[in-house]
Amino acid sequence: MLATRVFSLVGKRAISTSVCVRAHESVVKREDFSLPAYVDRRDYPLPDVAHVKHLSASQKALKEKEKASWSSLSMDEKVELYRIKFKETFAEMNRGSNEWKTVVGTAMFFIGFTALVIMWQKLYVYGPLPQTFDKEWVAMQTKRMLDMKVNPIQGLASKWDYEKNEWKK
Repeated sequence: MLATRVFSLVGKRAISTSVCVRAHESVVKREDFSLPAYVDRRDYPLPDVAHVKHLSASQKALKEKEKASWSSLSMDEKVELYRIKFKETFAEMNRGSNEWKTVVGTAMFFIGFTALVIMWQKLYVYGPLPQTFDKEWVAMQTKRMLDMKVNPIQGLASKWDYEKNEWKK
């Protein structure tokens, strides 16, 4: 039932591929996204359409002049013809931007905020460390494991010299 309703709306053009931007109850701009669009990309060097869609009178005259010999065109006219077809050159597309500063700054902000949260948690959320983390406790536990000869083949007891009462070298 839903599919038939959708197909009936598509048939009546109630659902289309164009977008209307509304401001104060009037249509401001309408773009049809089903048509080819201009895009500057290094991996796609020849866009489907020209950059300038609506030519001025001087641009139309230049396009007519383009049909003749290119040797009669000046360098400025050639550049203007290029700018009608393309917005940026490869050099302009490849130039660096300052976006990395924003990315690094945002990353540092979140790292700093996380550090503050961790410090707050250590002060107010976590309790004191248990006694088993004390160096004295660890030494007593290690001594007890050596006295019990825990893992005498490959473990802790295999690295202890019981005659000299010190670690093997």
